[in-house]
Amino acid sequence: MTPLQVGDAGPSRTDPPLTVTQFVRYQGASGDFNPIHHDSEFAKAAGFPSPFAVGMLQYSRLAAWLSDWVGVSNIVRFTGQFRELAWPGDELTYSGSVTSAHGDTAEIDMLVTRQTGEVHIKGSATVTN
Repeated sequence: MTPLQVGDAGPSRTDPPLTVTQFVRYQGASGDFNPIHHDSEFAKAAGFPSPFAVGMLQYSRLAAWLSDWVGVSNIVRFTGQFRELAWPGDELTYSGSVTSAHGDTAEIDMLVTRQTGEVHIKGSATVTN
């Protein structure tokens, strides 16, 4: 891998629209069976317009996006913060860029944005350079 430099950007990726079926599949794999992510009546009773995405599903996709860009063995630290809920039908875009590079490491800021422009996840990572 060519050493990363400040301003280098990873290839932006937009996923197809989210579906409740994806939420259910992720719940089955993760063991998180909270009905707020698949049961419309339950979600509405809790004050939401519909079920919403299981955040860790998109968080894992952000990790995959980063590893596709820099290589999984180069990731030293990976963290993120959920900012906005994601809903069925949302198209999420994964992007990031290098904010600092020093010695053997580089820092990357990452975003997962909804088609509305709202930030769903804000992340950062340290990678070997």
